[in-house]
Amino acid sequence: MGSSSSLSPEEARRYARQVLLPEVGVEGQRSLGRGRVLLVGVGGLGSPASQYLAAAGVGHLGIVDFDEVDESNLHRQLLFRPEDIGRSKVEVAADRLRSLQPDLEIEVHRLAFGAENATSLVRGYDLVLDGTDNFSARYAVNDACVLEGVPNVYGAVLRFEGQVSVFAHADGPCYRCLFPEPPEAGSIPSCAEAGVLGVLPGVIGTLQATEALKMLLGRGEPLVGRMLTYDALRTRFHEVPLRRDPACPVCGPSASIREVNPVARVCDRAESVEGDPREISVERLHELQSNGQAPCILDVRSDEEVALARIEGEMVHIPLHLLPLRWKELDPAREYVVLCHLGVRSRHAVQFLVDQGFERVRDIVGGIDRWSSVVDPEVPRY
Repeated sequence: MGSSSSLSPEEARRYARQVLLPEVGVEGQRSLGRGRVLLVGVGGLGSPASQYLAAAGVGHLGIVDFDEVDESNLHRQLLFRPEDIGRSKVEVAADRLRSLQPDLEIEVHRLAFGAENATSLVRGYDLVLDGTDNFSARYAVNDACVLEGVPNVYGAVLRFEGQVSVFAHADGPCYRCLFPEPPEAGSIPSCAEAGVLGVLPGVIGTLQATEALKMLLGRGEPLVGRMLTYDALRTRFHEVPLRRDPACPVCGPSASIREVNPVARVCDRAESVEGDPREISVERLHELQSNGQAPCILDVRSDEEVALARIEGEMVHIPLHLLPLRWKELDPAREYVVLCHLGVRSRHAVQFLVDQGFERVRDIVGGIDRWSSVVDPEVPRY
């Protein structure tokens, strides 16, 4: 930016409408220029948030994401275009954000955010904007922010609903005050399984950017000790008061967590356990199909998912939530391989059927998403 007491002519023109606000002014705009924000994830939430932060004049953005642009991202992650498919998200994001703000300093981290790097990544930033989509990263963000004393602007979306709050602030609770431990695996679906309205991350990500700008400016009332929820189907906002938990294991007075520890990945893509007799790989299933020996596929996805993409072959469709009511439609003497999107719901279905006495039932590891990636790319990914 310009001198210590003014903006350059280019800055004055660019930020004129913002500088006119008494709550911002020239000094506030310069504060934004000195601001350092780390965005963990540049997907559905990080995509809109990063653009508004860059356009507002925040001087330094760090962006962390290990993923590549996929076609299924395009309906909600407006940083990316069809020609970006297959490219690194952080590299594309850096290019687009620099085009918005040529003076922007960007630090790119093409890696997964986790316990092993959380503290070093968070350190040195004024605040963190959490755009993660899995619980292992979400807990790592929270714990690193508490330990480093960096506010955490939290956001989450699923289907038609979103949440925003500010955690790890000196005056309020952290994420573990609400949820000391992650949920049981498979108990909460991810956006990849449950879906999300494309515009919803735009609303929540923009609210996160708003909270970040307020804190960098030192103006207004941030969402500390409050969670704002948004119901897009009914167009309703609701505020939930939050309190710090004196027994919190990371921010309480007798905290037991002194460093960021790994949190088992839950509600995410299933991983194979070598030699597990209750599992089958997509490669092996394809081999059996090619030899005319394929077992019956039990598809436990929703009706909408089956209409979107399916594997050819003999198939019985019973959505997971209906399986306890309809499992007697299945023949215990037959062999079934169970299919879902990523391999989480199918794992639960297999255990349920085993408990009912089924002996020839296996989980298709990685679900139809892995089938699309490894066996048949003509099957749409979603």
